[in-house]
Amino acid sequence: MAEKFLARHTTASLHKLLGEKRAVVALVPIGSTEPHGPHLGLGTDVVISAAACVRATEMLEKKGPLVGVIAPAVSYGVTECATGFPGAVSVPAAVLTAYVAAVCDGLLAQGVRHVCLVNNHLEPAHDGAIRAVLEGREKKVSVACPLAKKWARTLSAEFKSGACHAGQYETSIMMAAAPEMVDEPMRTILAPVPISLSDKLRAGVTTFAAMGMELAYAGDPAAATIEEGEQLIQRLADMVVGEIREAFGLPTG
Repeated sequence: MAEKFLARHTTASLHKLLGEKRAVVALVPIGSTEPHGPHLGLGTDVVISAAACVRATEMLEKKGPLVGVIAPAVSYGVTECATGFPGAVSVPAAVLTAYVAAVCDGLLAQGVRHVCLVNNHLEPAHDGAIRAVLEGREKKVSVACPLAKKWARTLSAEFKSGACHAGQYETSIMMAAAPEMVDEPMRTILAPVPISLSDKLRAGVTTFAAMGMELAYAGDPAAATIEEGEQLIQRLADMVVGEIREAFGLPTG
């Protein structure tokens, strides 16, 4: 199996990979640096994206005829919803779009056939900024994000409810992918916070504080399990592979 992380390649090994018959796809994990309750690390979103990318590259290798490499992550995004909480580092949408577009163009210029932007920071303005990168690059760049209805319906009940910021959904994934970033004693004593971010955003409430998320989480982190996390990582990987194969006109089933 080819080395899956672009940053670990040498210029020689990458040259060899790009010269093979298989089309090379670069997967870019995208997230944010923002609060995820008192029990998860600030880098939760990008860890979730990276976990999906790792699983997706393994699937691509087995399915053929594509080979995936995981590019260095984009760990900052539009995080205005978390305004007022320590650890919320936001960048303007236009800056994010320009930066990610330049990354995509740079990867494509190297001979990578396709770039998939794997985004698990679900703030609408952030999602919009990432999707704006597709303009003029529709055939060469794709976005894999669970906000798309066809993928959202494959995820957990909590995710579908919208009460899923650092709750059971994200905490389960983190327990499976990066348990060192989970404060386990804290997680187990947190009470459920049944606040749907999607409902609040539709109603025009735009910050965690205004939504009533006093500890910057919604959902039920105490109900999270490693087993659910593993299942969710697989579903997110299915999403990534599905978007990539669709871009190449290959069967997605």
